[in-house]
Amino acid sequence: MNAQKRAEIFRRLQAANPKPTTELEYRNTFQLLIAVILSAQATDKSVNLATARFFPTHETPQSILDMGLEALTEHIRTIGLYKTKAANVIRTCAILVEKHNGQVPADRAALEALPGVGRKTANVVLNTAFGHPVIAVDTHIFRVANRTGLAPGKTVEEVEKRLTRLTPAPYRLDAHHWLILHGRYICLARKPKCPQCGIADLCEYRDKTVA
Repeated sequence: MNAQKRAEIFRRLQAANPKPTTELEYRNTFQLLIAVILSAQATDKSVNLATARFFPTHETPQSILDMGLEALTEHIRTIGLYKTKAANVIRTCAILVEKHNGQVPADRAALEALPGVGRKTANVVLNTAFGHPVIAVDTHIFRVANRTGLAPGKTVEEVEKRLTRLTPAPYRLDAHHWLILHGRYICLARKPKCPQCGIADLCEYRDKTVA
């Protein structure tokens, strides 16, 4: 895919959605971090339903620690891998209190040192909370990047590197959100909605869905 076509794809995505953001619901950076940890292998909708049970009254790491592992586990038991995630959240909260004065660090290494936080989670927090022009590649973005020809790669890391390098600078900050929403609602895994796609004529996917 040439640079002109790639730039036009992002121009159209921006025109359709000028201010994209995550669909996770949160009140501060700490809650965003927790929501993203919980969202691994789970839908944003299921995470929002679970966090609605305790986010309104728990906005700090110390508050979650005071609530305790048992209560937190009960709140999130509707989410996949809830026991492991609850343990990771409690440990993460303890580290935030002990090492970061209860604040979420705006540093990749510090974020990835937190239990349950990998590169993708760190990228989401760095991008959404701190405005870093990084791209978090999940299954939706991996699919869209490969299917469209935007930034094909065999691994998540390879796709991330290519997207970061090839996405025009003016679009890099919001690229993550545009691509994940496109994959979630238009470029579906089983049957992409090509007739409804605003970039179908630019997409290099050979087996497009017909109306």
